[in-house]
Amino acid sequence: MKRFISTSCLLLGALFVVPAGAGAEELTFAESWQMLLQNNEGLAAERAGVERSEYLVQANKGRRLPTLDLTGSYMRLDDPITVGPTDLLSSMPAGAELEQLFTNIGNLLGIPAGSVDQALTSTLRDDDVWNASLRALWPLFTGGKISAANDIAEAQQMEAEFHLKMEEQVKFEELAKYYFGVVLADRVLETRVEVQDGLAEHLDHAVKMEEQGQVARVERLQAAASHDQALVERRKAERDYEIASLALTRIVRSESPVHPASGLFTNSKLPSEQSFVDSTLAQYPGLGMLDAKRRQANGLIKVNQADYYPGVFVFGNYTFYQGDDLVGKTAPDWMVGVGVKVPLISPSGRRDRVGAARSAVLQVDHLRGQAEHDLQLLVEKTYREALQALEEYEGLATSLELAEENARLRNIAFSQGLSTSLDVIDGQLFLASIKTQRWVAAYRYVLSLARLLAISGGSGDFASFQNSNSSGMGS
Repeated sequence: MKRFISTSCLLLGALFVVPAGAGAEELTFAESWQMLLQNNEGLAAERAGVERSEYLVQANKGRRLPTLDLTGSYMRLDDPITVGPTDLLSSMPAGAELEQLFTNIGNLLGIPAGSVDQALTSTLRDDDVWNASLRALWPLFTGGKISAANDIAEAQQMEAEFHLKMEEQVKFEELAKYYFGVVLADRVLETRVEVQDGLAEHLDHAVKMEEQGQVARVERLQAAASHDQALVERRKAERDYEIASLALTRIVRSESPVHPASGLFTNSKLPSEQSFVDSTLAQYPGLGMLDAKRRQANGLIKVNQADYYPGVFVFGNYTFYQGDDLVGKTAPDWMVGVGVKVPLISPSGRRDRVGAARSAVLQVDHLRGQAEHDLQLLVEKTYREALQALEEYEGLATSLELAEENARLRNIAFSQGLSTSLDVIDGQLFLASIKTQRWVAAYRYVLSLARLLAISGGSGDFASFQNSNSSGMGS
């Protein structure tokens, strides 16, 4: 009966062991990165922002061109505009004398004064006024305001592009965390399965030896309890793997579960720390964003200074139709001219706005200096974390060899009655602990390397570090 229980435990353990990537889509890290770039909505939004800034740059360039408007209007006057001899004479210095002269001539001819005035009255403008014209305005000099506005628009485009690069850097680090987190969870699960299998075999030996009277009942109970605990730990590792795999599937927006085809790795050495510092200070997109902000602030200085300069412009007008009245017939069909606008007193606070823009330049300069200091510290810290993880991984190689030999010898000693069940269990758990520590060290190294490459603009070199894997780790 006890042998049946032992065999059942082995079969039950075998039934629960499901390959980690069963039914999943295998993707390398590079393939996962391309899928994330293609499917991530946040990055798509950033790309749309870059496209928007490009349109604004083109729109600002058009400010140097003349404006040409086709206009039409209709007005209704309360009365037609007319002018007669009386109106003209009354507006003249000698109007009174001339008006008396016309009155005397009319009396001599027997014509009433009112009839003469009415007969000589002209309609200058009808009460219905129609107008259609083509108007042009071309700024020749604006004090540099147009050029400054173009610089600001181009700097805003640069800022949008750097912001996209920064988001890509964040997503690259995030993908490395989730992708290799799945690999780590898979390795831990594999280790837990090995522990369970080893303890299941030990339990079977303990059951047989108890039946033969070679060990006490407590030894068999100890083996059974440890096997049950190993089963619990393995199930927990399975849940951890499922959670990590789900997170990876979601971040790359895959329709089917994703299983990593790339494994954890380490390298025998890293490029020098200073090379990472130099690359970061030269290529980090956050610094580029601050440079773009500084260029925008300088552009604002020029825009506000332009308010002190006169504006020069050319204008013209061509009239298609002005009506059939006297004003419409006598008005010119076209006209051109040059205009100058000189700002004398302005309530816009241009002096203070220039000062505010200069303060913005100083603010950006200080922010950039602090950012460079923080980035250098981040690179140095991350570089040392990568070295620490490498040293830990390599340092545990001897411990792993010792743990494997220790577990093997304790199994042999127990079968010969020279050690207890607890010795065997301790050997198995110590071996699992060393393996897990090595996997965790490799995981920490990969994350540190991914961060170093991301902030230094070398994300594209990640594959070369994978290919130069010095640890011989599989996926």
